[in-house]
Amino acid sequence: MRDTNIKAERTVIVLLRLSMAWVFLYAASHQITVPGWSATGFLEHTKTFHWLFAEFTGPVTGPIVSFLVEWGHFAIGLSLLLGFFTRIGASAGIGLMILYWMAHMDFPYISNTNNFLLDEHIVYALVLLLVIVARAGRVFGLDGLLSETSLVRRNHLLSWAAG
Repeated sequence: MRDTNIKAERTVIVLLRLSMAWVFLYAASHQITVPGWSATGFLEHTKTFHWLFAEFTGPVTGPIVSFLVEWGHFAIGLSLLLGFFTRIGASAGIGLMILYWMAHMDFPYISNTNNFLLDEHIVYALVLLLVIVARAGRVFGLDGLLSETSLVRRNHLLSWAAG
């Protein structure tokens, strides 16, 4: 019975990791392929934390933030898809999800009145936390192979990153 549970847990972990990879890669596909895409339009209209996000909309910072968002989505998605340094990708994803949650907030609602304090960004952050805790990159991912190399075994940070 325990072997069946382990297989089921591993399957769910892989499906959650791949689902989150899809979320990030799909977002990146729209941002990278649309000419002139920019995060500044959204950031200029934040409500609860406008004082924070407006700082990232200037003529110098806006293009930098937009570049970091679109390519950050791509890198996080690729990390999760391949199971490559999954803990780093998932940690960055958690950070982004918390920022997005804050950016969508019109306290106490998130995005609209159907989301009171919580929305999908917090759920995604919790899924990514599970990906980290469950060492999801070792399940059908490159982290399983990386963790066996002597370089990764000798380096504490790389060992953690490869789960």
